[in-house]
Amino acid sequence: MSHIVQQTLRKLKEHNVRITPQRQAVLEFMIGTHMHPTADDVYKALAGRFPNMSVATIYNNLRLFTSLGIIEEMAYGDASSHFDFAQTKHYHSICENCGKVVDVFYPELDDVEVIAENLTGFMVTGHRMEVHGICPECQAKLANN
Repeated sequence: MSHIVQQTLRKLKEHNVRITPQRQAVLEFMIGTHMHPTADDVYKALAGRFPNMSVATIYNNLRLFTSLGIIEEMAYGDASSHFDFAQTKHYHSICENCGKVVDVFYPELDDVEVIAENLTGFMVTGHRMEVHGICPECQAKLANN
């Protein structure tokens, strides 16, 4: 089991969260994926191992992990939220054609909250940056049409 999984399981135990096999499977899936899945995506990935598990169980676990700061919920105005295991602060590029979400790591933006506080007097509680465009795969498809 990876160090990140063990560390995250410890955090759950510190919050008196019972570690069920389903909960651990959802956590391991979220840590191991590089996509930004919906609850339905997680369900489809785990249904073979846990045939009695419902989408509601997946969703409840994702909500729990979000409330503990283990994962981030990304709502972009479409029908379903996407979820991201966020060990380090990062941003997202979103394809306007297929909806693909790609992580962007840009540490130079880490001080944007301090700058915003200094410029506006706001007590900043967080920020989110999204870059919208067309991914390389969709660009290639559009070029071939």
